[in-house]
Formats: sequence, C-alpha cells, structure tokens
Amino acid sequence: MSLSEHVRTLGRGPGRSRSLTFDEADDAMAQMLSGDAAPEAVGALLMLLRMKGETAEEIAGLAAAAQASLVAVPGADLDWPSYAAGRTRGLPWFLLSARLVAGAGHRVLLHGWNGADGSVRAGLPMAGIATANSVAEAQALMARHGIAYLPLEQLSPALFALLGLRSVFGLRSCVNTVCRMLNPSAAGASVQGVFHPSYRLTQAGAAERMGWQALTVIKGGGGEFERLPTKEVACFGLRGGAGWAQTAPALVAESRRLDDGARDAQMLQALWQGALSDPFAEAVVIGTAALALDTLGVAEAESAARALWEERRRDAAA
Repeated sequence: MSLSEHVRTLGRGPGRSRSLTFDEADDAMAQMLSGDAAPEAVGALLMLLRMKGETAEEIAGLAAAAQASLVAVPGADLDWPSYAAGRTRGLPWFLLSARLVAGAGHRVLLHGWNGADGSVRAGLPMAGIATANSVAEAQALMARHGIAYLPLEQLSPALFALLGLRSVFGLRSCVNTVCRMLNPSAAGASVQGVFHPSYRLTQAGAAERMGWQALTVIKGGGGEFERLPTKEVACFGLRGGAGWAQTAPALVAESRRLDDGARDAQMLQALWQGALSDPFAEAVVIGTAALALDTLGVAEAESAARALWEERRRDAAA
C-alpha cells in the first residue's frame, strides 16, 4: 500500500475519511522512515493526522514501526524520553531526578531532542550525565554509571529528519509523540511528560495497545517529565499493563513556577553538591524522582526518593 493511500484514507472528507488502523499506521511510518516516500505525501499525512487529532491506535502503530527501525539499546530499567521543544522553561531539574533514580540501582536511558531549546543538553554535564555518541556507548555508560543520554540524531537519523519537519510546517506533528513512545531499550517502565493534557490519555492508550507494563505520564514542566511541587499533579498510565491513574499531592506551599528565570546550568551541579540551598528545586527533584520510582514499582516511593536525596547530600559532604 502506498503512502498516498493512507493520505486518501485520512483526507477523503466529511463522512468518508477515517482514522488509520494500527497496521495502516505501522505501514505509513515504515514508509516515511524508508526515505522512499514522496515528501509531499509525508507532509500531507502528518498534517492530516494533526488536524484530525491522533488516536491511541494510530500512535501505537506509528511508534511500533519506529521502534522496529531502531538498533536496540538493551540494558535500561527505565525509559526517560525528553522531547519538549519551543517552549520557554526553567532549568532542567528533572535531570537530577533521573540521576537520583540511577543511583538507586535502576538503569536509566534518557533520549531526546529539544529543538532550539538547548537547556537540557547544556544541563547534562552539570547534572553528571554523560552523552553517548552511539548505541554501543549508551550501553557502556549505563553499565558503568547507571545512566546515559542518547541524542535522537544518533538513535534514529531518519526519525530525527521527520521531527525536523516542524521547521517546515511551523507546527508540531505526531512525530513528537511517537518519539516519546520509542522506548529503545524495551525497558519495563517509562516516564513521559506532555505539554497538552489531552495527550496523557492518548499516550497511555497507545502504550497499553503496545503491551507495555508500567508508564507514568504527567503534564510536566515545559512538556518534560518534571513535577511542579506547588500543585497537585494528575498522573495517567499503566500499572501491570492495565490503565491506571492517580493524583500526586502538592509538596510545597508557595507560588513559585518552574520557569523562574534561572538559566545558569551550573546551578544543577551546585544543588547536587550541596553548595546551593533551594527547597523548591529540591522538591522538584525529589517529587519527580518519586514518580519515577513509583513507576518502577518501588514501595513508599516519596520516602525512598527523600532518603536517596539525603544520602546524596551525605556523599557530597564526605
């Protein structure tokens, strides 16, 4: 089936068009990643999906084909995608959360691309997280340090090219969501952030269709998996392969926002080492780590995250 047939399915008009099935979406993504599809058809399909609104079945099919195209990165216990782009956000405190989880013995694979927003990649070395230049290096880093960041352009140049079409369209496409669903390690647990709340249920439904076991999706800071500690956070996803939802309570009583104007990435290192005292930032790190640990099945996850943070503090002072 050619890509134009999938375009026709989506674009026939009122009363005649319909959403793609899982298999059709899988086939469409495989064609787009092959490099053989006409660019006009690729653009038409992605924008028709955006205008219609992607279904969980479509996202699952698209993501399944994208996963199948990857060189696997075995070894991770927790998949942590980072694909928020184009939105002003504060410092990426969540990187310290990922490091905290890894320090507890859970291997973490971060992967992503953030467009013109360089804050995440600038923050990685300050958070003590190494960037891998290949799949093999990502595996080695996880084995050695428990955590690695793998850029999308290394993980999948073809998918990176599709994601880059945002600059052509002037709009995001479903590729942003597909990237969050990559899980290149086939890890047993995944955490995901969204900017638009409606995508929480779409991603959870797609993960269930794909047979995932544990997932937590939140509306996070700038679209990242990062918990705002001043408000309740609605969490959606999977536990034991079945749909799950809960509300995480506020952790601190103040009105500070995640984007508080701070831009100096060295503050990440200072907070980790104890040179910076910032209760709000600590609450972001601990609260985000707690949700990740809960996804991994850790009991009393918030208490566990606080204990890990205090242990890090003692280690830094030693």
